[in-house]
Amino acid sequence: MQEQSLQTVFALLTEWYHVYKRDLPWRRTKDPYAIWVSEIMLQQTRVEAVKPYYARFLEELPTIRHLAEADEEQILKLWEGLGYYSRVRNMQAAAKQVMAEYDGKMPADHKALLRLKGIGPYTAGAVASIAFSLPFAAVDGNVLRVMSRVFADERDIMLQQTKKAWEEEINDALTGEIAGDVNQALMELGATVCVPNGEPKCENCPLRTLCLAYQKGNPMQYPVKSEKKPRTKEYLSVCFMTDGKRIALRKRDSKGLLANLWELPHVPKEYALPMAFADWGIQQAEIKNMRGQKHIFTHIEWHMDAYFINVKAMADTPFQWVTIEEAKEKYALPSAFKKIWAEGLDMLEDMEYEQIHL
Repeated sequence: MQEQSLQTVFALLTEWYHVYKRDLPWRRTKDPYAIWVSEIMLQQTRVEAVKPYYARFLEELPTIRHLAEADEEQILKLWEGLGYYSRVRNMQAAAKQVMAEYDGKMPADHKALLRLKGIGPYTAGAVASIAFSLPFAAVDGNVLRVMSRVFADERDIMLQQTKKAWEEEINDALTGEIAGDVNQALMELGATVCVPNGEPKCENCPLRTLCLAYQKGNPMQYPVKSEKKPRTKEYLSVCFMTDGKRIALRKRDSKGLLANLWELPHVPKEYALPMAFADWGIQQAEIKNMRGQKHIFTHIEWHMDAYFINVKAMADTPFQWVTIEEAKEKYALPSAFKKIWAEGLDMLEDMEYEQIHL
């Protein structure tokens, strides 16, 4: 790759970016902590979904010290609905590192950033370039797609060696004063013009005259991308369980999927509910069917049958019984259960209304 051609790309991109960039809250600051928070939130999550979370998170935890000293339940509640909860746990671990090793200040050093928990090459490059004007690339899927099309690159972007090669090539061509704008311009172009789904908006692209895929008339053939492995499917019976005033929640294991989060009780579908009730200490209950739901994680699909369980008699149970208000204020419930939770609340309200008007 010619360094000169990359610098031409950077010049056209930054000129376009200064005119057409979206006004996003994290672009109004050079605070490395705020930039770090935004970059972690934006992984696997849409911009519009991130905006309210970003504002709320920084309002409650405005500094690295606040994040380092926060209770885990608080940070999980602030993250509720964003998913991929290991992201915020890693952020807190990194914040504690920064407090211990860097006197509470984000290090203005690329290698030091990479040593922080949960920070990989992309996030380190973004923080280093945007907050500190250091010449490091921030290469994600958007950047790989743009570069693959501009240079008609036949390398498979699913391979780490392809990503690593692009990081090195961009690093070689970057200078510190433009690095932050170049990285953000590449992200912006990939998100709004050279889009991942559907036809790219080539008529709006500042790189159209340079783009080899456009000149060949086949931009949709890039990037080259090998197939992912199919997701594992799991079939569950999920219970919205109430004693009429409180709702049963259960804490997940400390490791694995959705670690340490609260959930609605559930069992594998092949496990009969009466057997589950016996295990749980539920002695008498009314059961109503709810709408089934599906939730997709990165590597797993949950297919959920759902049941409204009105508990009439019980012994000791392995659950935390909470009021609706307590659940809203304190307990982070994963998105996988949100639709069942909402329907369960409606059914609980109907049940209370019927009891009042009997």
